[in-house]
Amino acid sequence: MSHIIEPVLRLINQFSKLPGIGYKTAQRLAFHVINMSDEEVEEFAKDMFYAKKKAVYCDICGNMMQKGDSACVICCDDNRDFSTVCVVSDVKDVLAIEKTREYKGVYHVLHGVISPMDGVGPDDINIAGLLDRLAKGDIAEVILATNPDVQGTATAAYIAKTIRPLCEKVTRIAHGVPIGGDLEYTDEVTLMRAIEGRTEY
Repeated sequence: MSHIIEPVLRLINQFSKLPGIGYKTAQRLAFHVINMSDEEVEEFAKDMFYAKKKAVYCDICGNMMQKGDSACVICCDDNRDFSTVCVVSDVKDVLAIEKTREYKGVYHVLHGVISPMDGVGPDDINIAGLLDRLAKGDIAEVILATNPDVQGTATAAYIAKTIRPLCEKVTRIAHGVPIGGDLEYTDEVTLMRAIEGRTEY
């Protein structure tokens, strides 16, 4: 039987649903919130709700943008190289690559990877959007930058085979990124070298 009162237990359970948050961390976060002032908690809750309502995905690339904008900040940047598209599985990967400050192209976010074990097929991720962009004929190179794990590698192989008739150059980032690693947690120098050392797929 838990000695934690029901309202706090519910808060712990909510925190524990977040990715990467175990029960002990959820408990610590819950007690931290309880010890905040009413004003701080109210502001925290408002900011969560505000972010949820205002954060949407760019119709062009799938990156995150603010609701009401025509496109994300990268797709609106005239200084980017729109002929080079870097394909990533998640918005967090865009943030990781942008930290290198070396990549000057644009992105395409898949919002997942192909994973038959989890019931995720090619039609469940944003491959159709990439095909639509390629059909316009303005893209010279597609860089496949999915994670170098089983699902990421399988997704890259599937996309390479699918888009080859539509793109003259399809590359894969070099494996300076550790096998089984996530781009999100890879340091900027390793990511920069991985992009620079990309190979033809």
